[in-house]
Amino acid sequence: VQLQASGGGLVQAGGSLKLSCAASGSISSINYMGWFRQAPGKQRELVATITGGGYMEYADSVKGRFTISRDAAKNTVFLQMNSLKLEDTAVYFCNANIAWRLYWGQGTLVTVSS
Repeated sequence: VQLQASGGGLVQAGGSLKLSCAASGSISSINYMGWFRQAPGKQRELVATITGGGYMEYADSVKGRFTISRDAAKNTVFLQMNSLKLEDTAVYFCNANIAWRLYWGQGTLVTVSS
């Protein structure tokens, strides 16, 4: 199984970006997919997850600004990020729990400038 993340880039504070992460390979059942991020000098932290049943969970710091969604047919998860702040600057990683094994994507850099 491979996870391919895309959509990162440079954006001004207050702007928007949409990240995508597609899972490919031998995929039986996806229990959840999600996004984590790691800022320079900080630990990796949860941003948002979505289960196979559509239940969503968000970090408090992104509630009301970020929206996670998925295209189950394409095994793809999205992260719509609005009202971006300087503190959202980080490498964003997608992950997926597939058949109770955890997989990680390669990360995509999001830089928010003032």
